[in-house]
Amino acid sequence: MKAISVLGTSSNAGKSWLVTALGAWLHRQGVRVAPFKAQNMSNNSYVTLEGGEIGRAQAAQAFACGLRPVAEMNPVLLKPSGNSTSQLVLLGQPKDHIPAREYYRHVDSVWQVVRDTLDNWRDRCDVLVLEGAGSPVELNLIHRDIVNLRPVEYLQGRWMLVGDIERGGIFAQAVGTYHLVPPSAKSLGLGLVVNKFRGDLSLFADAGRYFQEHLPDLPYLGTLPYCSDLQPESEDSLCREAEEKGTGEILAWIRFPYLSNSQDSQPWQLDEGVRVKWVGSPSELSEARAIVLPGSKNTLRDLAWLRETGLAEAIVTAFDRGIPIVGICGGYQMLGRKLIDDDGIAGDAGTVEGLGLLPAVTRFARTKSVRQVSAQWQDDRWTAYEIHMGQTEAIESVRSLLHASGRDEGMQIARDRGANCPRVWGTYLHGLFESSAVRQELMQLAGVVEYRPSPQSWQTVQQTLYDRMADCIDRYLDLDRVRQYLEL
Repeated sequence: MKAISVLGTSSNAGKSWLVTALGAWLHRQGVRVAPFKAQNMSNNSYVTLEGGEIGRAQAAQAFACGLRPVAEMNPVLLKPSGNSTSQLVLLGQPKDHIPAREYYRHVDSVWQVVRDTLDNWRDRCDVLVLEGAGSPVELNLIHRDIVNLRPVEYLQGRWMLVGDIERGGIFAQAVGTYHLVPPSAKSLGLGLVVNKFRGDLSLFADAGRYFQEHLPDLPYLGTLPYCSDLQPESEDSLCREAEEKGTGEILAWIRFPYLSNSQDSQPWQLDEGVRVKWVGSPSELSEARAIVLPGSKNTLRDLAWLRETGLAEAIVTAFDRGIPIVGICGGYQMLGRKLIDDDGIAGDAGTVEGLGLLPAVTRFARTKSVRQVSAQWQDDRWTAYEIHMGQTEAIESVRSLLHASGRDEGMQIARDRGANCPRVWGTYLHGLFESSAVRQELMQLAGVVEYRPSPQSWQTVQQTLYDRMADCIDRYLDLDRVRQYLEL
């Protein structure tokens, strides 16, 4: 097995993007390729068929490689929950919430899990494409870093460095990073990629000469233009550019401080007549035609934040004037009448009143529900998944929202007692809006007459996107060094 690691000069330099594109490029050449990220910190996660939890970016990379996602693609996942504390997910299985300081005391044992997982890949693929995290040369962290240089050195693979020209200072980024790489890893450098160039590429045509002068041992592979239509799911829940797209009526998504699984909004980018807008203040809801409360990694604290900001009152007011409200996972729990968390499972201990828009009570327990399901809405079928602590039960008669793996799932109620049009939806299913039928139903409830759903499914669009990403690197990068190393 050969290994190529994509390292970055910083966070958000384009590591996930380049791993996805490389995977798609290698897959269509008949190479058995798989993605890998030793340790990921993200609340955007995906559930494998076996019920394991991994980063969404690794799931997208698996699909680009023509594979079904498995937990071994992301053996360590840290899900931040506040106060420098994260839930540790090890080989797909949730463990305790631990403070950062405590986690780093056990980094050697965690590295053992990573190393064993790397060994397990040796006979399962021809090429393992690894993704780094942040920068590989954070000098205060490098001694305990298990995701950047350590895995590729262990495999004696090669690494590529990607820098973000949009941030400015690309020459300092690249030259500074390379010169801080330990001598033992410098010889494994395969090349440098400049990412996110906007404008006329000819204005950067002489960049190779400057890189050659200052980085004679790290070949310059080329510059990738920024293409807004070639952006797969964002791993960063704060990346507005990847999430806020479209023109038309506003579909407001509440940006919780502990937001999770923000990618649930992205299928709306396919449609016409609707614009996703992430909001954090009551005034931003004034023009919303529908409101979505997404997932949260600290449900009770985010519910308290809704009240502190005035958003809770604004959401109820919007409900009273007939605006459809949707809650997904943590947002679903908040829509109920009461949330009971005696042991602090959801972040903070206590019992609090919910928004009262659904006749439901949520009780938290230590058992975490993590499963992939087959969802059905009318004649539309697709794959969705659940990741949540706690169970929600109706305390009055409600209609189920949809079917999932043969059972009723979620709940919906009418706007008021006299109405026969259910305007409040609650569900634990991530991927709800991957169904165009679901999106269309919500827009009908919202009265958005100019709405036009995409004729293509979300899954088809994503596969086409991976192919176009492969085309992009094939066109703009000199991949001969990659071919030589892989003997293609």
